[in-house]
Amino acid sequence: MMDTNINQTSPADGSVADSVRGNWVDTRAPRWTRPYLRLSRADRPIGTWLLLLPCWWGLSLAIIADPSGPTLYDAWIAIGCGFGAILMRGAGCTWNDLADREFDAAVARTRSRPLPSGQVTARQAAIWMSIQAALAFCILLTFSPAAIGLGIASLGLICIYPFAKRFTWWPQVFLGLAFNWGALLAWAAHSGAIGVSAVLPYLSGICWTLFYDTIYAHQDKDDDALIGVKSTARLFGGDTKTWLKKFGFGSVALMTLAILTSGAGPAELAFSALGLVGFCGHLVWQLKKLDIDDPDGCLALFRANRDTGLILAVFLGIAAMI
Repeated sequence: MMDTNINQTSPADGSVADSVRGNWVDTRAPRWTRPYLRLSRADRPIGTWLLLLPCWWGLSLAIIADPSGPTLYDAWIAIGCGFGAILMRGAGCTWNDLADREFDAAVARTRSRPLPSGQVTARQAAIWMSIQAALAFCILLTFSPAAIGLGIASLGLICIYPFAKRFTWWPQVFLGLAFNWGALLAWAAHSGAIGVSAVLPYLSGICWTLFYDTIYAHQDKDDDALIGVKSTARLFGGDTKTWLKKFGFGSVALMTLAILTSGAGPAELAFSALGLVGFCGHLVWQLKKLDIDDPDGCLALFRANRDTGLILAVFLGIAAMI
């Protein structure tokens, strides 16, 4: 069900315009922490889910592909990816806001964010970003050497992403490359290396990101046009649904190949197929609901992608535990 309980104003208490009313940051967090938690998007957890779920996909598929099955260490990989997603999403969003603070000040939906609204300085934001990244690195060090190397390599994508909208109509590709890196990292954390079967869920996730972030970008297309920011929403315009169908099909097809090449047995295939059906069905539901000229509806559908990815993650997780 779409969430219509969205704060569309920029209140004097410093809450962000597109946060959900009554979120824990605005109501329960100590006041001095709120600007920093808003920088990390802790008041909008959907991004953490979208970063975490590909990690769980990759881990589950790595376990399915491993004849020896799951180990106790895999439980730590799943939990570590959770904490890492919170921290790296926070660090990445802080970096994004530092890079985009002038653009954010010119867009109605984002001018209430902590940096353009003056709740924190650029120096304070940079320190906060460094703290989050350092903590995430400590978690990364508990994984395999291959996973550590992949984690370090992801920093290049994270650094580039905020600037992509300045030079390409496809910044969503760069977001997909960065946000789904965890599928590779979690696979490597379990297996110690990556192969073709690890790359397939990564590519599936990139297609999924193109799907949901194009919907998200339709909120800002008018402001983006005025300030010269590029996006797939502006590029596709009235053809958006046609492109989203292609991205959705690509995501499902690539995940199907990932499952088929993983060496899954009959029971594992059955549960994985159920997850794929649910994943595909949720994408179809979003397409039926989508109105690209309804910003509130676009934001609600974007947030609904937590359920899209979680359906698949749950069934892949069950398959991995069989």
